[in-house]
Formats: sequence, C-alpha cells, structure tokens
Amino acid sequence: MVSPARVQDHDRPMAGSNSGELRSRLGFRDGDRGTHSSRTLMLRELELLLDATPADAGIADYRRAIVEDNVLGKRTHTTREHTTRKLKALYGLDPAVPVFRALRRLWDVDAEGRPLLALLCGFARDPLLRMTAEVVLDAEVGSQITPEDVEELLRREAAGRFSESSERSIARNVLSSWTQSGHLTGHLKKTRARTSATPGSTTYALFLGYLEGRRAQRLYASTWARLLDAPTERLLDFARAASRRGWLDFRSVGSVIEVRFPDWLRPEEEELLHE
Repeated sequence: MVSPARVQDHDRPMAGSNSGELRSRLGFRDGDRGTHSSRTLMLRELELLLDATPADAGIADYRRAIVEDNVLGKRTHTTREHTTRKLKALYGLDPAVPVFRALRRLWDVDAEGRPLLALLCGFARDPLLRMTAEVVLDAEVGSQITPEDVEELLRREAAGRFSESSERSIARNVLSSWTQSGHLTGHLKKTRARTSATPGSTTYALFLGYLEGRRAQRLYASTWARLLDAPTERLLDFARAASRRGWLDFRSVGSVIEVRFPDWLRPEEEELLHE
C-alpha cells in the first residue's frame, strides 16, 4: 500500500492554500452532512447520465437529461428531481467546479477507471464517506467488514450526531459504495478486496492532491493515492503512462518528481490556488 497515513490526513490543508472558502470553490465539500445518509455512490446512475450527455454539458443539461428525458429510468417526476439533487451534491455536475470538471475530462478516456473516478469524486464531496473510510482502508485484504464496524466508527467519530437508524443507513450505504468502487466484494457479507487503479484514476487522484496544495512526492503520500490500492512504484508507472497520453505533465529525475496539470484550471482558479 502507499502510505499508512490515516484517512483524515488529506483534510489537513497545506499552509496558505486550503481555506474552507477555497476548498468549496474548487469543489470539495466539508461539514457534517453527506449524501451517504440516504444514497450510495450511485455509480450506475452516473454512468447512464454521463453517457447520455456531451462532455461540455452544464447543470441545466444534466437536469434535463434526468428529469425530462428520464435517462435514468425513474418512475416519477419527484424521484427524478430528488435524484438530480443527490447526484449534484455528490458529484457537482457543473463544469465550473474543478473537481467535477476533472472527473468529466477523464470519464470518456478511461472507462476501466470509472469506479475509482466516481469514488474519488465522492470522497472529495461527501464528508460521511471520508469519515467512515478508515474501516475499509485499514482492513487487510480478505478480511470481513460488517455494518457494525462502520456504526462503531460513527459513534466514536461523531458521538451523538446520528440516531441508530441513521447509523445503520449510513453504514449500509458506504459499504455499498466501497463495493461499487472495487474495494469490497460480496453482497451480504463484505470482504476487503484490492481495487484496480488505472492511469486515469491515478491522474485524478494526483489532481485532487494538487488542488489541496500537495506537490512532488507529497502527491503520492496522500489519502487520494492511498485510495488507489497500489504501491507508489505502480502509481509512478501510471503517471508516466498518463503523461504519454497527454493527460498530465510528469517528469522524474532521480528522486525528484514534478507533476503538473496544464490547462486543467482556469486562470482565475490558478490564481486562487497560488495565493
């Protein structure tokens, strides 16, 4: 595995680069609420939606696809509206949001990496998914993970915040999401597995770390990298492959690593990031 650093480490901002306002502007969502109180990663819905809309679609286009065109096959107008709100909360669905814009940029060029792309975006935007992640990430491959494990963590990390029924719902939803991403296998009984990183998912993980102010080797010691379930050497290979495809600019001289993302951020976003 990459770094044994705890899951919460990526929430510790680099000096001068990660005020709450800036994080929100870049597309991260913090706080004590999250989509996983009532929904999962919704990977299938996301796939259907992005496959039915152009790469430059805006929030109005996504809403039209869900509500008017019913590309997700929901029975009622109310359900379609509710699903739109949940998908927007979890993914952004707005090209003005860098976290979502990067996901959309990689979605069509790395189909194999879609489960991890979705997980990484959801991790950036759902505090509940982040809060409960250590149950999965700290587990040995092949070990069983139960809803009770997640509920216990919630009671420890957020004492008194959730009712017992909410704890059960969150536990069920987050375990489903980690199954969708490939970190778990099984239907009723969940077992820790090793997910499959790709050049695209590696690019996205590095970009999310970059948005948080990490540079060079620190990009590979973040929770974003840890989510990929691959050793650093393998992630370096993926970064080189992504560089050859023009997805990022990767350079390595000895132990010195440089990773850049030309044209990924708008000029005003670059200015905000470097203030």
